[in-house]
Amino acid sequence: MLKTRAKYRLGQVVRHKKHPFRGVVFDVDAVFSNTEEWYDAIPEDSRPSKDQPFYHLLAENEQSYYVAYVSEQNLLPDMSGEPIEHPDLEDMFGEPENGVYPLQAQLN
Repeated sequence: MLKTRAKYRLGQVVRHKKHPFRGVVFDVDAVFSNTEEWYDAIPEDSRPSKDQPFYHLLAENEQSYYVAYVSEQNLLPDMSGEPIEHPDLEDMFGEPENGVYPLQAQLN
């Protein structure tokens, strides 16, 4: 069954269930919309279903900042209250309000 409603919203801070990174949602695909090459690079026993929302994140870990593409099943809300320090954050979002970064830029 196709899930059509995203659990997380733009500007929300989330963290990965298995890997040590967190980020801010800046776009959502209702279903998988990346390349087959990207999908096939995920170990088969860890591959998420394609028929769920996938999130584009301004992500960070202890070593770097990057953009991540993550399935909904692999995300949890981040309730730490710690700010995100991704260098591209200020290009898209304002200062956090109640743990959510308000969208400041128009995205396609």
